[in-house]
This record gives sequence, C-alpha cells and structure tokens, in this order.
Amino acid sequence: MKEFNNKIAIVTGAASGIGRAIVERYTQEGMKVVLADIEEKALSQTEQELRATSANVLSVRTDVSRAEDVNALAEKALNTFGAVHLLFNNAGVGAGSTAWDTSNNDWTWTLSVNLWGVIHGIQAFLPIMLAQEEESYLFNTSSIAGLLPFHAVAPYQVSKHAVVALSEKLYYDLGENENKIKVSVLCPGWVQTRILDSERNRPPEYFNTSDEMNITPEMESTMQLFQQAVENGMPPAEVADQVF
Repeated sequence: MKEFNNKIAIVTGAASGIGRAIVERYTQEGMKVVLADIEEKALSQTEQELRATSANVLSVRTDVSRAEDVNALAEKALNTFGAVHLLFNNAGVGAGSTAWDTSNNDWTWTLSVNLWGVIHGIQAFLPIMLAQEEESYLFNTSSIAGLLPFHAVAPYQVSKHAVVALSEKLYYDLGENENKIKVSVLCPGWVQTRILDSERNRPPEYFNTSDEMNITPEMESTMQLFQQAVENGMPPAEVADQVF
C-alpha cells in the first residue's frame, strides 16, 4: 500500500502509546481513522484533539477481548466510511509473572486481549477486505518478547509469540490466494507506553483475589527494572515512523 489519502484505517488501542502515534501518523497521511479503545475517557479526549486538527476520525469504545464488540466496531466503521483498507490490531495488556505463579485471571485476561483481540479483529475485518478486492493491509502488534526465548511475564510472552505465529500463518494463507491483502507483524522493544499500567483497564471479571495478588520481592524488583526500561524506551512516534 503506497497511497493513503482517503483510505480507511481501524486502530485498536488507539487512545495511548503506539496506537495513538499510529493514528496521528495515519491522519497526517490523509487517512480516515476509526479509533478503538476500552478506555473511554482517553478515547474521547484523543478524538477531540484529533478533530481539532481537522482529522476525519471516529471513536468507538471497544473491548477487543469480546467478539461482539469487535463485530460492532466493524459494522460502525462500514456504516460510517463504507470500506476498510487497513486494520491495526494493536491493543495489548501485561499481567502475571512466572507460568506457575500467574493466576488464571491474569492468564485469561492477557490472552483474551493480546491474542483473542487479534483473532477477533481478523475474523471481523478480513472478510470485509476480501470482499472489497482492493489493496488492503493488516498489521498486528506483537513484541520483541514474541521473538526472544525469555521474558519475566509468562502470559505476555506466550501471547506475543502466538501473535507472531498467527501473523506468519495469515501471511502465507493470503499469499497462496494471490489476493491484494498484505500482512505485517510489529515486534518493538521498549517503548514509552502505559503497558505497565494495564491494570487501569482490567475488567472486574478478571480481578484477582487477595490470595492471588502475591507480589514477591523478585517481582517488585523486576517491575522496577521494567519501569526504567519503558521510561528510557523509544518514543511511540518513532515506532510509527518505522512502521511507515
């Protein structure tokens, strides 16, 4: 995809971090963008700030872990703009620790957002792209943790490895059909995002009990190192530049 003006893009996790930087770059390229995020206040603020720059955007509160939310997002995008040319499955969270110390709620929530969120996006939007028979693009955000053999947070690493595998499978499936849809997977390292503050968006059904919230000194030390690494990481706008 070389021409972006007036093309329609969908971005999940659009209200902060990499997602917001991608949205800003899309609008600078003249794209019409549908912003999806679970954090309603931040989503509304992002929409208002972008509209103030004359960007053509629409915000839809979306929990990507819920198929019905993503299907509704697709319907709203089509009803508003009539097409979808680019989907950026970007929403993500981080929770848990080692494979054996991580609670079922942490496993379920992380996989529901990081992996099932991507699956739901593919299921909702790819049929639309295929039916359009136009040049389109599908982008999935994984992580360097999806390539490396070790990460301190097991659910995060497992989910991100799965997104890489899913993206590669999708790439070859689409290539065999010789259609006009291309696929990429983004595997950034440390970036200045709010990933370590994911708890702000944890749904009540995935809350841990007091017994499951056993934060060890080792976990606290790891989180401090993570926090420092994030603060010293790449600005999201640089990631957006590299994507383009």
